[in-house]
Amino acid sequence: MINAKHARLLPVLLTAPLLCAMAPGDMSVAAFLARAASIERLGPLALATPQGHQLKGEVIAAGKRYKARIDAERRAGRKTTSCPPESGDVSPDQWLSHLRSYPVSVRRKVSIYSAFDALMKKRYPCPA
Repeated sequence: MINAKHARLLPVLLTAPLLCAMAPGDMSVAAFLARAASIERLGPLALATPQGHQLKGEVIAAGKRYKARIDAERRAGRKTTSCPPESGDVSPDQWLSHLRSYPVSVRRKVSIYSAFDALMKKRYPCPA
């Protein structure tokens, strides 16, 4: 029998395997936007919250995965999907605007990593 103390921990224990199974950057656009909306009212202080750190970490992880893939494609002499400069940045407003450009019906199916890749293709297309 589960006592009251353990019953409170049950939801956390049941979701832990799901959270551990996701690689950083695999969060869906829908989940990212929902979490961002929950802290948006805090303005610039939103990034100082645990939720803000997690969202920032998702974007950073997606950017690192993207860069590693692009670098590997370049080293292998393959054509890359986009041609970004070595360094650059995307403002939070630009990023959120890009995510909000996805139709609501597909946001659950698109990962932050895929959204990052699509933004880079749009911003930094390779010369023909």
